[in-house]
Amino acid sequence: MARSVLVVDDSAFMRNLLKQLLEDDHEVVGEAENGVEAVELYHELNPDVVTMDVVMPIRDGIEATAEIKGDDPDASVIMCTSVGQEEKMREAVAAGADGYITKPFQKPNVLEAIDDVVGVEA
Repeated sequence: MARSVLVVDDSAFMRNLLKQLLEDDHEVVGEAENGVEAVELYHELNPDVVTMDVVMPIRDGIEATAEIKGDDPDASVIMCTSVGQEEKMREAVAAGADGYITKPFQKPNVLEAIDDVVGVEA
C-alpha cells in the first residue's frame, strides 16, 4: 500500500535520491531541509512516514523528531544517518525514532524500513 512520505534532509541531492527511490511505491508529499521546516510540514501534511536526516542546520533531526513525537506519539519517523553515527542513532531512538536507514541509500533498505515502521497492509 502506498504511503505518504515527508522527506527531510539538508542536502537537495539526498532528498532527490530518496524521492526517486520512493516514487514507484509511495507518494512524497513534501520536502524539508531542516528540523524547523520538518515540524511545520509534518503538521501541515500529516504524512504516514517521515524520513529524517540526523545532522541538519538550524535544528537537527533528533530535536525535530522529539518535537514531532511529543505532538503526535503515533508519528512514524525513520532516521537517515551516515555510517559511523551510532551515537547519534542512540540519541535518535531515545527521541522516539521508529527506525533508521544508512546512507548511501539502497531502495530495498528504504522500502523495508517504511514497511517495518508503518506495517504492511494487504
